[in-house]
Amino acid sequence: MALASANDTDPAAAELQILSEVAKALASHLELSELLHAVMERIYQGIEQVDFGLLILWDPTEGSFRPRAARGTVFKDAPALEALSLQENESIAGRVHDLDKAMLLTSLIDASDWTADMQPNNRAAVIRAFGGDIPPSQVAAVPLKTGEHRYGVLILGSLQDSPAFSERDLDFVTVLADLISLVAIDRTRMEEEASAALEAKLSGRLRAEALATLSHELRTPLAAIKGYSTALLLEDVEWPDDKRSEFLKLIDGECDDLETMITDILDSSLIDVGQMALEYQPVRLERLAREVADEMQSRTGDHRLVVDFPREFPILDADSRRIKQVMRNILDNSIKYSPDGGLIVIRGEARTDDAVVEISDQGVGLSPEDLIPLFDKYFRVKSPTGYHVAGTGLGLPVARAIVEAHGGRIWAESKVGEGTTLSFSIPMMEMHQNDVDHSSSSGINPQIGEVE
Repeated sequence: MALASANDTDPAAAELQILSEVAKALASHLELSELLHAVMERIYQGIEQVDFGLLILWDPTEGSFRPRAARGTVFKDAPALEALSLQENESIAGRVHDLDKAMLLTSLIDASDWTADMQPNNRAAVIRAFGGDIPPSQVAAVPLKTGEHRYGVLILGSLQDSPAFSERDLDFVTVLADLISLVAIDRTRMEEEASAALEAKLSGRLRAEALATLSHELRTPLAAIKGYSTALLLEDVEWPDDKRSEFLKLIDGECDDLETMITDILDSSLIDVGQMALEYQPVRLERLAREVADEMQSRTGDHRLVVDFPREFPILDADSRRIKQVMRNILDNSIKYSPDGGLIVIRGEARTDDAVVEISDQGVGLSPEDLIPLFDKYFRVKSPTGYHVAGTGLGLPVARAIVEAHGGRIWAESKVGEGTTLSFSIPMMEMHQNDVDHSSSSGINPQIGEVE
């Protein structure tokens, strides 16, 4: 029997109408899953003999065939098909795909083979979907492919006692399968490959630029250290004590910068692979702020660092070493972008659910467009004064990851020419609450511990 549409008994006209409807569906701008459902709907509605239809695609990541679209009033529980996971050469779909050849099963005995060799879990899923062990009387199954690429199988089935499909019908279903493969699946594959290639190219370029920047930034302090130490080792020059002291202070400062850069690079790598751990203990934020402020004050004579915390500031549960790292990275940023010196204030505020630390400077400030990517890896704010600001572009991203791992957040407010305020919050949590999940999207794996 030749295919017939619901509106036309002429086979050629029926085929043309079905092709037209499928082509319209394929021309729509839908995601692949929605597109396949739309196509399956057109085929089911257009061909009278079809009691059910399935589009089954090979999933290379799982190594199995999974249904991507199904249609048919015979399905009593169509969602049950989501559990279907056919292996290679399993059932009709596996054999058609493996042989790369269309199959026409025209009798109940032949068609019953479509579940005979299924795994028990797959057979159970099919029985649930059909509401019982109801084998189709006839099945037309054709591979979905373009050239050497095979994607899956299109299956059309009938429960009718009279003949539903012929060899001519199988040829037409093959045309439908080729159309679906070429316009929908292969187009999606090529778009995904193009997108992946573009992303890889962009990622490679960004990685190369980042490595070049890091190489330059690491080489700068090393060159300074080498230059000053070489000068001090000159046997034919007798340096005055004040000059020797100046050189040693400069070397010490460059070593501090180098240590900060290396720490940021290592911590960024640990965060990427989820290997940085947090060790929780009771901490006093105001004490940490004063320790970091004293440390950073020793590195600059042009800035005045002030710590302003209210009395009776609450004790928090946090990783003291990592919170100090957050403060240090923010202060380092504030000093670098305040070339004319000025006041830098570290303030603390205890709120109902969290504690906030804000660090304000009187530096060059940031434009609104620089605030958005401020915490992205390798992002460097271009100084409006034109002078070079040393750094890896990792300090603030690392600070953000640490803060978010604590369950807090970090943000910035700034005006060009008026300075910047960087703030972060730490939640108020019950001390040593071992059942609290401190994990975050940053990739840090916290470990809760207590101090003796």
